[in-house]
Amino acid sequence: MSAAYHSLPRREVGGTHLCYDLHGEGPVVVFLHGFTLDLRMWEDQLPAFVPRFRVLRYDLRGFGRSDLPSVGAPYRPADDLRALLSSLGLSRVHLVGLSAGGAVALDFALEHPDLVGRLVLVDSALGGFEWSPAVVEGWDRIDRLAQADGVEAARQAWLADPLFEGARNRPEVRERLETILREYSGWHWLQESPSRGADPPAVQRLASVASPTLVLVGEHDLPDFHRIATVLAEGIPSARRVSVPGAGHMLNMEAPAEFNRLVLEFLDSPAPSRQAPPR
Repeated sequence: MSAAYHSLPRREVGGTHLCYDLHGEGPVVVFLHGFTLDLRMWEDQLPAFVPRFRVLRYDLRGFGRSDLPSVGAPYRPADDLRALLSSLGLSRVHLVGLSAGGAVALDFALEHPDLVGRLVLVDSALGGFEWSPAVVEGWDRIDRLAQADGVEAARQAWLADPLFEGARNRPEVRERLETILREYSGWHWLQESPSRGADPPAVQRLASVASPTLVLVGEHDLPDFHRIATVLAEGIPSARRVSVPGAGHMLNMEAPAEFNRLVLEFLDSPAPSRQAPPR
């Protein structure tokens, strides 16, 4: 996995270089990874999706083999995605995003509704959502550890976070996560990120999402992500929420067969009629 990954191309777009992987033919599906991770988290999806779709995975700016952000230079990950699609000659796409990647996918769908077919939000973050004090303190603790004891100490503490409990209990998933995290630079623990989301934030604009949306959440994910899944399902007009039994935050890696089945069935299903947003 790592040898092939380190030979993937990098493309100059929007003032940065993004590492990407593009395979297959047919309708385009874009997979967006979570915080501190990279495109390798989607390995279990390739055998199921590539025979039927053109699959694009890429490392978001600041992660994997893509360029780091410039300190104090604001950018929007959704703009990076738009620039990458344009550079590759891709137009209308389906988006699948996990955690922080879900927030990017949602921002993109709000900014470019004409370019998004279907939207899959997996254990998703959400721009403008008010996180619980426990989650915020956990993130702050990792930042302080990185700054005081170094990035390696922060990596170990991050892998031990409750967020990854389900993944840690599966040896093959833990090993793959360790490989990815071992190569994460730790930049976001040491710097204030200049990344910007949609303005106004997505949480205020869910009724404007035009794409049919599947909201997936692992049964054992943290309460904040279950709250977000409920907010998304109730706020997006054409949304359906599914909780996957036995899975935690890294749903696609912990339960790949069920994840692939649910997403492929959703992409193949007839488009629902647009409903009025709940009041």
